Order: sequence, then structure tokens, then C-alpha cells
Amino acid sequence: MMLRRGFILFLPRLVGLLVVACCLVSIVYMLACTPKGDNQQLALPRVHSPTAKEGYEAILQEREEQHRNYIISLKKQIAQLKAELQGRSEQLKNVQDQYPDPLDIRLDHSNPEKAQANLLAFLRSQIYKAEVHTGIKLSTEYAAVPFESFTLQKVYQLETGLTRHPEEKPVRKDKRDELIEVIELAVGSLNNPEGDSNAKHRVYTASDFIEGIYRTEKDKGTLYELTFKGDTKHQFKKIVLFRPFGPVMKVKNENVNMADTLINVIVPLAKRASKFRQFMQNFRCVSIPQDGRIHLTVVYFGKEQMNEVKSILENTSKSANFKNFTFIQLNEEFSRGKGLDIGARFWKGNNVVLFFCDVDIYFTAEFLNSCRLNTQPGKKVFYPVLFSQYNPSIIYGHRDSIPSLEQQLVIKKETGFWRDFGFGMTCQYRSDFINIGGFDLDIKGWGGEDVHLYRKYLHSNLIVIRTPVRGLFHLWHEKQCVDELTPEQYKMCMQSKAMNEGSHGQLGMLVFKQEIESHLHRQKLSSKKT
Repeated sequence: MMLRRGFILFLPRLVGLLVVACCLVSIVYMLACTPKGDNQQLALPRVHSPTAKEGYEAILQEREEQHRNYIISLKKQIAQLKAELQGRSEQLKNVQDQYPDPLDIRLDHSNPEKAQANLLAFLRSQIYKAEVHTGIKLSTEYAAVPFESFTLQKVYQLETGLTRHPEEKPVRKDKRDELIEVIELAVGSLNNPEGDSNAKHRVYTASDFIEGIYRTEKDKGTLYELTFKGDTKHQFKKIVLFRPFGPVMKVKNENVNMADTLINVIVPLAKRASKFRQFMQNFRCVSIPQDGRIHLTVVYFGKEQMNEVKSILENTSKSANFKNFTFIQLNEEFSRGKGLDIGARFWKGNNVVLFFCDVDIYFTAEFLNSCRLNTQPGKKVFYPVLFSQYNPSIIYGHRDSIPSLEQQLVIKKETGFWRDFGFGMTCQYRSDFINIGGFDLDIKGWGGEDVHLYRKYLHSNLIVIRTPVRGLFHLWHEKQCVDELTPEQYKMCMQSKAMNEGSHGQLGMLVFKQEIESHLHRQKLSSKKT
């Protein structure tokens, strides 16, 4: 008890001594660390002092030494940064050297862990190769890969073609699923931030998403940058995601022999004997001598000009020694779908490739090979996108004469367009056409039947090959939209007619022709005055 009371009495004194000691230490520290005053720090010798010159020289020498030391310090820092940059560059180079080409990736299935590590390293290297962290020097302004932007509901795209719009809901399921997946991943990343997992964070949802941009580098992957609402009006959250493309993998290596693959070209026709003559001239010059593995089926509606059409066929048969043709005559109103359906079912030989064609189509021998190579019974059908020719009188109106047909068939922006809204020209095996149910024979006249058949194939398990081809052309002709068409058919016909005349620039020149001529006239008058 006595010891305890003595300790209690001594404790306040001890605390007081400690406080006094701390104060003394603080005073000593302040006196030692207080910077010198300006007068003391920058004291200069008086001008009339006998040591003025030596004083100035000493001060200058001291300042020079300070600057020299500062420069040496900066050089050391720069050298360190260069060394670090070189190290990072070597690391990147090692990754790229390890996988210089996707074709060099070999996944060792006997060692799954090594295969997984190799694949993961390759996918990470794709980020460094892509334009994600740094820019890439490009040769021209056209080499830049543009971004497309999107919101929860719409996609804003540059490459619209003729069937897509600058602003639209993503129609294709793969594109729609892709963007939904990206937004969900971004929301998940915001709700599970790295670092302090115990800290409270706001819960983000898809409704906080403002907009995103994305672009695809075909050999590397797709970059996504998504912007979300932040905590205040002027704060935002930005998430950057990258979907790397994996290494190229060999799927199949096979020999394809098309020596005995016959194509049956089926052409429905009514009147239009002059167009048929032009079609047969190309057929005789290209298809018969350059290919030979071909049959022609003409399904003719009505009797008007029929004898002329049959005469053209017979003359071609004699001059080219060509016997592989069939002529079917129907005494009824023209129906493209019915004509093609009858022509396909009329064939009694072995399974054959059917090419549904129109009389105003020009095709090359190379296209016929594409038709064979992109069809496979029970597996694949071919829907080529043909190049549609503009009105030659508009394209070549500034020339003295219109070039020959062969010279006109050039794939350029000024001469035509990819007819990506048309599905009439198609190649498929006869067995697939019969099994899918053929055409809808209730459709009369022009248009609609090809879209129905195309949708049947899309709803089946067959692979639909849809691609532009360089050897298939739609020759320009004035389109007549008759009153007998249904409102929907008439609308489709008029849209097709509007597309066929010329490019935007060429049609614009026609619209502003008077203004252009007035400008040229004023220019001539002003030149005469001077």
C-alpha cells in the first residue's frame, strides 16, 4: 500500500518532467531547423568593401556549383528513366518475340497447364500489339480504324452500306449480345473494385451507363471504352475493356475436286428478247468455252416474243455446239418464283448445283467456281452480293461515247454499288432447295419471293455464305414498276429504281446542273473582261 501511494504521488511529478523535457526538445529543434533570414542568406558584401570582388566571385562560384549539381541530378534521373523504358521495351519485345505470329502458337494438349499459360501470354500480348495504351504511326488518314459509338438502345455506325442506317438498334443477335455482355462486365467491374473490399461503394446498374465506343482491329481484338455516371454531375466513371482475338487455329485441310460438278443456270423470262440476246452472247463467250460444266434452263412465260427467244437459243446451240439447255414454256402470268421453282424441279439427273439467275445478270467463269466452292449439299448455300451498275448515260455522260460493256464492268464507287439488299441471285444444291420447301408460289410478279427463300435457309441448320463477289454484275436497265404490284412490292420496286441511277455525287451534279452552268458562264464573262 505504501509503495502504491508513493507511486501515485510521484506520477504527477513524472508527467510534469516529461512535459518540460518535450518543450525543451521542441525549442532546440526550432532553433536548429529554422532557415536563415533573407538578409543572412543572401548577404552580399558592400560595394565599397575591400573584399567586394572576392565576395561576388565566391557567391557566383557557389551558385554555379549548385546549378552543376542540379544538372547532374537531372541527368541521373533521365538515365534512370531511360533504363526503365528500355527494360519495359525489352519485356514487350520478349513477349512479341515469343509469339511473333499466331500461326506459330502450338497448344500442347499433353500439358494442359503449359498450353493454358501460352494462350494467356498470347492474349495479353494482343493488348500490347493493339492501339490501346499508345498510338500507332499510320501512313495516311484513311488507315485509321474508326470507332463506332453505342448507348443502351442504339448503335451509331459509319459503314452503313445500303441496308443499314447511321443510327439503329443492333439487329444482328451476335452484335446485340456482344454489347450487352460488355456493359454487364463493366457494371460488374464497377461494383467490385480492386483494393479496399470493405469500403462502402455505390451500386451501379446498366441505367448508369451513358455511352460507349468500340472498334475492332481484325488481327488483334476489339477495344471498348465505356462511360458511366459518377458521384456528382461533373464526375464520370470510365471502364476500358479489350476482347483479344486468339491465335489462328487450323480447322480443316482438304482437297476439293469440282471437275464433275455441274451448274444448272435457271433463268425465268417473259418477253425481253433483246436482253436475252445480250445474256446469251455473254453465255456463249464466257460460260461455254471457259467453264463447260454448265446447263441452261429457260422458263418462259407467255407466247409474245417466244419464237425469237427460242431462235436465239437454237443459234447459240449450233454456233457453239452447245446441247445442254432446256426450254420450258408456261402459258400464264409471269412469276419469278414459280419460274425458278419449276425449273429446279424439272431437272431429273443427279444432284446438281442450281444458280438462280436473271436475264440482266453478267457473270464470269471465276464466279461459277465460287458458286461451286461455296455450296455443299446438306451444309452450305451461297448468297453472293453482286455489283450493281449505275446508269451508263449518267456515268459516262461527259464523254463523247459510252464504252463497251466489258469496259464498263469495273468495281468502283463511281460505276455502281454492292447490291446488299438483293437476295435473288443464289447458288444451292437441288436437294437443299427441295428439302427447304422451294419458293412461296402464292407470290406473283416481281419481288418478295427471294427474301422468303433466304429466310427459310436462315431458319434452317444450313450455313448461309453471304459475301460480295467480283465476277457477278447486275446490268443497268430502266426499271418499270407496274400498277399491278401490291403496295409492299411497289415500294420495294421504287426503292430499287432509285438506287440504280447513279451515286449521290452524280445525282447531285444533275440537280445542280443549272447552277454549275451559270457559274461557268460567269467565269467566261469575267475572263473576257480582263
